[in-house]
Amino acid sequence: MSKYEMNPAGTEALQARVDEVIDRTLSKQRLVGTVVKIALDGKLGYSRAAGLADRESKVSMREDSLFRLASVTKVVVSAAALVLVSRGRLDLDTPIDKWLPYFKPLLPDGSPAIITLRQLMSHTAGLNYGFLEPEDGPYHRAGVSDGMDLSGLSLEENLRRLASVPLIFKPGTAWNYSLATDVLGGIVASAHGSTLSEAVRSLVTEPIGLTDTAFDVVDPQRLAASYADDTPAPRRMREPDIVGKMEGVAGTLLDPRRAFDPFAFPSGGAGMIGSADDILHLLETLRTGGKPLLTPALIEEMGRSQTSGLTLPNSPGWGFGLGFSVLTDPAAAATPQSAGTWRWGGVYGHSWFVDPARKLTVLALTNTTLEGMSGQFTLDLRDAVYECLNHSRQVFEY
Repeated sequence: MSKYEMNPAGTEALQARVDEVIDRTLSKQRLVGTVVKIALDGKLGYSRAAGLADRESKVSMREDSLFRLASVTKVVVSAAALVLVSRGRLDLDTPIDKWLPYFKPLLPDGSPAIITLRQLMSHTAGLNYGFLEPEDGPYHRAGVSDGMDLSGLSLEENLRRLASVPLIFKPGTAWNYSLATDVLGGIVASAHGSTLSEAVRSLVTEPIGLTDTAFDVVDPQRLAASYADDTPAPRRMREPDIVGKMEGVAGTLLDPRRAFDPFAFPSGGAGMIGSADDILHLLETLRTGGKPLLTPALIEEMGRSQTSGLTLPNSPGWGFGLGFSVLTDPAAAATPQSAGTWRWGGVYGHSWFVDPARKLTVLALTNTTLEGMSGQFTLDLRDAVYECLNHSRQVFEY
């Protein structure tokens, strides 16, 4: 049962248009399966599971299918951190070694660095991801895990290895997508006095009833298989696998078996498993002011670009808030979304955005890397939704 009631009237145009996008994408074999949910002003205007959760076993996708969330995890852990901020247990502008005394990476010139929670959450801390480096890059030499492989490391050991590598820039002076949210997870655990898994359950998932989303698989039978882009059709992901490999870049090391490893460290940036209903409910909780998790003031700060004057590579018109990107210039971004829209996704094949001005939340969880995160499907889905919204305000009941 969905956490929202399906709006019974006024959705025919949206249904037909989004169905067409999904069906076309599946027929072209760009995706194996997906769950798409669209909410406007708190009403569920579209909800569909399509394609296959497991192609080889001929298992259909279900609306309650579970997915390896990858970086969709970031919004959950960022929300947990802000709950602790609201309780006075964390502070956005205090150096993070207050909570992680061992995490003291140096600047490129070897001098001490000061990193704040705000810089971690906005990816301006000077950290990196191993998948963005060459294969012989410093993170690889230090044995740092990006949080999606079977590393055999504990969270603390991985963060200690990360801290042994110099930062790539002085915190606050540039933006770089990074393992910062894994460091944030270590801080959340420390400030909460528990493991990260326990902290997220106590601070976020339990208070708003997210029963499917955790750092382990609550129901293995519902977990969708994982696929990677290939021609003429996506291939089942290897165990392990590397995706996104390009000249000069190592690519992302993924191992689908990690979801079943009880000893895998809880990666704050990429480690959770969950359902579309749960993630939609969290996004809608944040969009509507954060209650019972957060105050409207903290939600406003979360959705404010923290990167004014900094450039996000290959993302004109976008800045970064506290846990996700924020649209600052729709014209520069060439998007129909409103200024202030929040957006992010996950490498296992997911995308989501929240348009607060339109009271709109769109979520697509898929089992296909990278099409479901950054492929044509994400653009086609976005454009279909806005075409319907702009054509008639009667698409949804207000």
